[in-house]
Amino acid sequence: MRRFALLLLATASLGASPALAQTAPALSVDTLKSVDRELSSDAYEGRAPTTPAETKTVAYIVQRFRAAGLKPGNPADRTGGGWTQDVPMVEIKATDVQPFTFTGGKSAVTMAYGTEMVAATYRVAPTISVRNSPVVFVGYGITAPEKGWDDYAGVDVRGKTVVILVNDPDWQTMTRDGPFEGRAMTWYGRWPYKYENAAKHGAAAAIIVHDTEPAAYPWAVVNSSWTGAKYELDEPGGHLDQSQVIGWMQLAKAHELFAAAGQDFDRLQAAAKVKGFKAVPLGLTLSTGFTNAIRKSLSHNVIGVLPGTSTPGDTVLYSAHWDHLGHCAPVNGDGICNGALDNASGVAGLVALAEAHAHAGPAKRSIAFLAVTAEEQGLLGSAYYADHPIYPLARTVGGVNMDVLNAIGRARDFTITGAGKSEIEDMVKPLLAAQSRTISPESNPERGGYYRSDHFSFAKLGVPMLDGGSGQDLVVGGVAAGHAAAEDYVAHRYHKPQDEYDPKWDWSGAVEDLTVYYQLGRKLADTPGLWPNWYATAEFRGVRDRDHPELRAGS
Repeated sequence: MRRFALLLLATASLGASPALAQTAPALSVDTLKSVDRELSSDAYEGRAPTTPAETKTVAYIVQRFRAAGLKPGNPADRTGGGWTQDVPMVEIKATDVQPFTFTGGKSAVTMAYGTEMVAATYRVAPTISVRNSPVVFVGYGITAPEKGWDDYAGVDVRGKTVVILVNDPDWQTMTRDGPFEGRAMTWYGRWPYKYENAAKHGAAAAIIVHDTEPAAYPWAVVNSSWTGAKYELDEPGGHLDQSQVIGWMQLAKAHELFAAAGQDFDRLQAAAKVKGFKAVPLGLTLSTGFTNAIRKSLSHNVIGVLPGTSTPGDTVLYSAHWDHLGHCAPVNGDGICNGALDNASGVAGLVALAEAHAHAGPAKRSIAFLAVTAEEQGLLGSAYYADHPIYPLARTVGGVNMDVLNAIGRARDFTITGAGKSEIEDMVKPLLAAQSRTISPESNPERGGYYRSDHFSFAKLGVPMLDGGSGQDLVVGGVAAGHAAAEDYVAHRYHKPQDEYDPKWDWSGAVEDLTVYYQLGRKLADTPGLWPNWYATAEFRGVRDRDHPELRAGS
């Protein structure tokens, strides 16, 4: 197999230090091409979990991990030869969804499924029925004691329906200033948090008001994502502690609803942005319901390991999701969403890094390579691993998650998703400087990217993970070319059949990014006693300090 010592080649003209050049990985562009081309071919049918295509996908990744020189990563796995972790899943498809019907106001308000509202449930139950549930507007639906903010203060919503605004209260602040980091969405602004918090307060139904700018995507995305089958982890209890109904309503229908209640939506929305906001009962009731088709099945994470030599109980983690959308709405007769960039490219990077680390030989700590399932269904594979870790999270040093590699050429900059959270970022800066690259801020921090990929499953349980990659300032074409390429991908290929492998792709930018990932992982793996922490202001600091009290003294 042809290999490239990229750092020696690429950084020779970039002024890399001799010390860094000596740690250059052997990263194979052939590997990146062959893995991406194979996994994104029509033969893999878009790699949907729990389908026959999963069996083929998992077998191929195991084959490549074994050939790379890894060892099976899960000793408890008997059926998969030690290479897999079972992920029990349940598919829930709502059928015969009744409209949202609100009564008790100046006039009844009805919302049609798909065009005006969407509804689903986390509950593994054959029928869902909410009848005459009192409706309460709870602003942004946030309970953040560390910020002195509680939208549920003084109101009992048990058995009631809560209407919630999307994003954070300060999302219109164009800087990072504000109680919720301004323009950068926090976990409190993400829709999964809002449903989770509503359930903790006993709400029977939780409905988010869709608004395109703070949501960061149009209603069409909500409609397509919420009107098909939903996957969840098949956990004991069947998620019966969750709200019966979760869903969204169109902004125009929210205005109509509040007017029927004798309220001004715009006025209450403005009030909800101010600390001390009190929830407002609307004097209306909601009725809705649907039946569920339920199918239980097993999916699989794939894991290989390069065992450590002196402290093998400590683990450095690389992750990428192997799944995509499977068969989808046809475009020009093509109905397979191949997911070549999202995320066959990330798996290709995982294999290339495994080869490079194995070629360099074992490090002092163990290095694990995890290809997770069901990211597209809500980070389910990584969430299951984080809750049932093969290598204890308290002894997981940190790592890198890869979700879509750069296939458009070298970039002068690098963007860290959710920057300002962990000391991992400080370790990356000199590696980028050696490539003469700068760090650029996220172009769309309001989209909450940090909370939308698999690293978040580990981060919220205390493990610092880097999620970052090439920025938009391309060596050839500059920012204009990089921005145009990004916009083209989102508009024409993202989650569409057009996300297909292209033999003309330029992998040089991906290899530079992978070089950084390699050097970061090797530094973590070859430095026993090094435990990067979260910054004091990060929401995940408490868990890390609990697992490593020795880190507190240096805080």
